[in-house]
Amino acid sequence: MIQGLGDRLREQRTKIRISQKEAAIAIGVSASIISNYESGTRTPSLEALMTLANLYRCSTDYLLGLEKSPLNVLDTSMLSKEQLHQLQRFLSSLQE
Repeated sequence: MIQGLGDRLREQRTKIRISQKEAAIAIGVSASIISNYESGTRTPSLEALMTLANLYRCSTDYLLGLEKSPLNVLDTSMLSKEQLHQLQRFLSSLQE
């Protein structure tokens, strides 16, 4: 098991205020599997980890302990190409 993964999974799930059962339904597993992930007795597959990161709105790197903060993920799927371009320019201007 990856050190701290279970704690970070539990933290992110409770942060968005959903139960283990709700998380399980969202990713298509049983609630006991979510419990096993959080207790550290089972490691999620790569696919499950990616789905959980998406559900919890954080990065997989955070869940794996590679990043210190759970960067919030912004869903840009509803933006047009032009809107995405404008957003990228705006974010770039903040870094300067």
